Amino acid sequence: MIQARGTDGSLLSSLPWTMTALAVSIVPHLPYLPIWISIALFGCTIWRYVIEKRRRSLPSVWLRGLLALACFLGVLVTYSTVSGVGPGSALLAIMAALKLLETRKRRDQFVLLFISIFLVMSALLREQYLWSFPYLVVSIIVIMAAWLRMSAAHDETARQTFSTGGRLLLYAAPLAVAMWIFFPRIAIPFWTVPIDTGTATTGISDSMSPGDVSKLSQSDAVAFRVKFEDTIPAARDRYWRGLVLTVFNGRTWSMNDPFAGSRVHETVTEKGDPIKYQVTLEPTHQPYVFALDMPWSWTLERTFMGPQQQLVSARPIDQRVAYDAVSYTGFSTNADLGNYARSWYQRLPDASNPRTQRVAKEMRSAAGSDNAYIEAVLRKFNTEEYFYTLEPPPLGNNSVDRFLFDTRRGFCEHYASAFAVMMRAADIPARIVLGYQGGEVNSMAGHLIVRQSDAHAWNEVWIEGRGWYRIDPTAAVAPDRIDLGASDAAFQGVGAAWGLSAPSQFLHQLSMTLDALDAKWNDWVLGYGPDKQNDFMQRLGMHDPDWQKMMLTMIGLIVGLIGLISVLLALRYRPPAKDRAAILFRRFIKKTGLEPGTGETAKRFARRAMQTGTLPAESVESITAAYHDARYGPTDEFAIARLKRAVGTMG
Repeated sequence: MIQARGTDGSLLSSLPWTMTALAVSIVPHLPYLPIWISIALFGCTIWRYVIEKRRRSLPSVWLRGLLALACFLGVLVTYSTVSGVGPGSALLAIMAALKLLETRKRRDQFVLLFISIFLVMSALLREQYLWSFPYLVVSIIVIMAAWLRMSAAHDETARQTFSTGGRLLLYAAPLAVAMWIFFPRIAIPFWTVPIDTGTATTGISDSMSPGDVSKLSQSDAVAFRVKFEDTIPAARDRYWRGLVLTVFNGRTWSMNDPFAGSRVHETVTEKGDPIKYQVTLEPTHQPYVFALDMPWSWTLERTFMGPQQQLVSARPIDQRVAYDAVSYTGFSTNADLGNYARSWYQRLPDASNPRTQRVAKEMRSAAGSDNAYIEAVLRKFNTEEYFYTLEPPPLGNNSVDRFLFDTRRGFCEHYASAFAVMMRAADIPARIVLGYQGGEVNSMAGHLIVRQSDAHAWNEVWIEGRGWYRIDPTAAVAPDRIDLGASDAAFQGVGAAWGLSAPSQFLHQLSMTLDALDAKWNDWVLGYGPDKQNDFMQRLGMHDPDWQKMMLTMIGLIVGLIGLISVLLALRYRPPAKDRAAILFRRFIKKTGLEPGTGETAKRFARRAMQTGTLPAESVESITAAYHDARYGPTDEFAIARLKRAVGTMG
């Protein structure tokens, strides 16, 4: 039998609701979807509504099949895979759009609503921001309302539908909270979900060319937050160590493998008082872990210190992580570098940046010592016409030569690169450290916000008898950048000279409020892991909590909640109690020995009862009249009493 392709308009009332639910579920994915998928979603939605509105025919099976194949290949070409959150969400979204083109009945709409729920859940796999919870609640209510509209009465209003959907969600909320609190947490997820294959990520790269860090410095995104156990260090002491770059090819600095071995590994000796703090690091999809320079201990699992004192995780940071750390701002390293390590940190490519190398050798010869030479280079940056800017001119080949002698304008990576080359040209071991510097204190929450705009590059040079020593040449040119940090400097107005804009006091305060809320969300909700769950269970009186106890508690609590909700629903929807007149008339019916017919009135039943002759006709008439008065007349206790007396006299 050939299935009809035409539509009759029967879905016209419910189809817009289904389309709205689908649109709401796709909204978080739009920034990550290719533009062609967004256009296809919009086009299929309009196309399907026009078909239903004008009673047109749905696309043929062949056309839908070709469209499905083309879209599948499009996702495969765009992402080079169909697995992972990004490709999977894109494939699910485009298939939902194509499903609209074959929607004929209500059951097809049910499938679309199921897909909407999956799209909402898959958005949470990417990230669970503060706005994720209200979005989740709103989207589920919209989907539930669309579900209810498919069986709603014609006179039911949208307000009534949303009210019913919200009430059903409230019934389910206690069960969800109980499962979230008591379901045993694990430190490592069961599986790793690849996120958006092929898309760029925000964060510090493992190489540096002029202009790279300045791009990050224009981003206001949070890199990590820090909660200090004691006083927050001054901005000039807040250097957050990340990557160490040791290889220079004439333009780009890169790092060697952090697990290459111990041949260039130095021993760190702590000085002064320890600084204890907790870092909440945002996802970077990179293995690098940031800590206050110099890190001494840390709690992040499977994280190691590399050859140049950089912290590296054994797996990429694909999810927000929190870890405790201890650092010493005063430290020294092993004073014996070794011949191989020394040559490694002095290496420059042949014939690269010849003017810089020539001037460096001349300045070193005139200085007489390494320390004097270092001071001379910093004095050169400070006294000569060098400028700090986020929009430096392009450099091309021999970038250090062009920066030092021609453009004289740059950001921190320009100065760090030039300083390292000048040190190596004078046979002083040098390297570049990438990380963050400064940070903004959120007085409302008491933590430090380190943003991508705080990305920074500085140098370390080897001083005989002292070891590696931090030098920040940017401080010679733009001391406010170091004393305040990029965020505070921009807010206090000095950032205008660097191309940064300062927000108004109101917007700044609003930003701090939202950040404080976001931090609490991360701490209380997203940070609810095994340790916090165990602490909470102990506060509830559960001694030595393990997964068996928590599972049994959760099951018992859920069973109890289901029972309570069932009782509430039974009380809400219980049938109305029969009135006393109906109960008394039922006694009369039982005495007659007859069964009332469906829809039979009391008067007709009385006539049938009198025809049988089993009861006196006068009694039947009096009982029927008394029943009519008591049931349909004004509320009167005398009428009820008269009916009760008449039924009682029949024996």
